Amino acid sequence: MRIISIVGARPQFVKVAVICRAIAQWNGPAMEHRIIHTGQHYDSAMSDVFFEELEIPRPDFNLGVGSGPHGEQTGEMIKRIEPILHSEAPDWVLLYGDTNSTLAGAVVSSKMGLPTAHIEAGLRSFDRRMPEELNRVATDHLSDLLLCPTETAIENLRREGLEARSAQTGDVMYDAALFYHRRAEQREATGAISLPPIARTDAPFALATVHRAENTDAPEKLAAILEALDALARDVCPVLLPLHPRTLKAIEAAHLSAGRIEILPPASFFQMLLLEARASLIMTDSGGVQKEAYFANRPCVTLRNETEWVETLENRCNVLAGSDPARIKAAAAGAATAGPWRQLYGDGDAGTRILEVLSSQRAGGPLEQGREAAR
Repeated sequence: MRIISIVGARPQFVKVAVICRAIAQWNGPAMEHRIIHTGQHYDSAMSDVFFEELEIPRPDFNLGVGSGPHGEQTGEMIKRIEPILHSEAPDWVLLYGDTNSTLAGAVVSSKMGLPTAHIEAGLRSFDRRMPEELNRVATDHLSDLLLCPTETAIENLRREGLEARSAQTGDVMYDAALFYHRRAEQREATGAISLPPIARTDAPFALATVHRAENTDAPEKLAAILEALDALARDVCPVLLPLHPRTLKAIEAAHLSAGRIEILPPASFFQMLLLEARASLIMTDSGGVQKEAYFANRPCVTLRNETEWVETLENRCNVLAGSDPARIKAAAAGAATAGPWRQLYGDGDAGTRILEVLSSQRAGGPLEQGREAAR
């Protein structure tokens, strides 16, 4: 069976690493796996280092699309993906998450009639202003097989009439967090990974990330978030902020000050896993970091007004605070009451379960029958 994965952004590199590892350990029918990297994240700090750190095979195809307006970027991806899928004729096209790379792959593979599977299917923030929400909804409706991390995701698809195409597999990011946290600790012990001094002690600190366009492209929101983080750094504990390049440019363009916040370079996945596990509090607008905070049993304040990971909101393990300084400070102050955390995202074997579902689905199988019945 020939599988092609289409990826283009850092979170997708982590997810495809889980699939690569599962295929290497697979004892079923032979699988050939190839990777298309769209180049959505194209600089070394945001792309190459992830492939090296996660030990992912170098992409078989690197499209080098780069950044740009949504329509232009997605259109260029579609243009460059199509001839590859035509020549490769895979048995399955695997799509990951909710980026423009995901949508572009879904458009091409579905129009070509190629079997298409979406990993992290069924997630909904119910905010159509988010490009990610539009990407994930469209990808789910175009895909043949919807691989869901949670029962909530299955329920979302049920309401949209897509249950017959869905399968609950657990979350590949949970697989990654379990496996790579151990690797990160080993690499830190050898000196291959460096962390800020406070993260090498038992002293409390908060970890923050800010990168979503809804925050970085709105100077008033970005200023308010920095104000809240600075207040926390002054009054409660140090705040570490690994800075996404887009956020750095936005801060400089708006002439904003970070105050007492400790600004760090972009963190690798391994560094983030260690920082998350040791932080007293995590504040983020990233969907992936919200989950990683949950995996690490760390209270999280989400710098958005909604989340696609609604399960994390149970027991105040995650609190939505938007960009309002008062809400952020109040959520941070209540972090001590968070928990308990439940095991919501599977048993750490989502990669293997995904391969089992792919291997079992042939024309005429139960998901195919459900798809035909829904037409």
